Amino acid sequence: MAFHSLLSLFLPIFLSFFSAVLSTNSEGNALHALRTRFSDPTNVLQSWDPTLVNPCTWFHVTCDSNNHVVRLDLGNSNISGTLGPELGELKHLQYLELYKNNIGGRIPKELGNLAKLVSMDLYGNKFNGNIPKSFANLKSLRFLRLNDNKLTGSIPRELTTLSNLKVFDVSNNDLCGTIPVDGPFGFFPMESYENNKLNGPELKGLVPYDFGC
Repeated sequence: MAFHSLLSLFLPIFLSFFSAVLSTNSEGNALHALRTRFSDPTNVLQSWDPTLVNPCTWFHVTCDSNNHVVRLDLGNSNISGTLGPELGELKHLQYLELYKNNIGGRIPKELGNLAKLVSMDLYGNKFNGNIPKSFANLKSLRFLRLNDNKLTGSIPRELTTLSNLKVFDVSNNDLCGTIPVDGPFGFFPMESYENNKLNGPELKGLVPYDFGC
């Protein structure tokens, strides 16, 4: 009887701990996979040791009290390379700060899995291709800055459902089509769209939203 009482007492604690260890290991694996994609001439990522239990002691990584990665701060770090789908494994991430580097390639659609993300700053890089429609899943997102890249295509209309979005900047890209007017997009300044191939605000029922693409 006493054994069963002890088991019922400690089993939830053990399972909770085991779950946390698995989670932080998967986050560490995801970040290490990201590191392998980067060129890091100034050794900014030198502390990213995959043999550690979790990545919470790594520089530029911030964790919460449960050892979940909540911030990735690599802005202005002189890194280059590409992003991969593994970033979508950082399920607790709230801040993704990769601005002012030389990161290129397409923005992975898996970033749309980061349901707790509040801020995504990818500006000042060399990203190309389309803005992922999966960003519409980021219901907590407040800041999305993609300016000063080489992005093409139209602004996904799915993003108009992001009711918490306060800042949206796609200036200085190669985007085409029209500017959304629904949801939060009715409040963003025109400076957020300048230096693209956009044809002004959407005229619903008159021309397609991707007119000119």
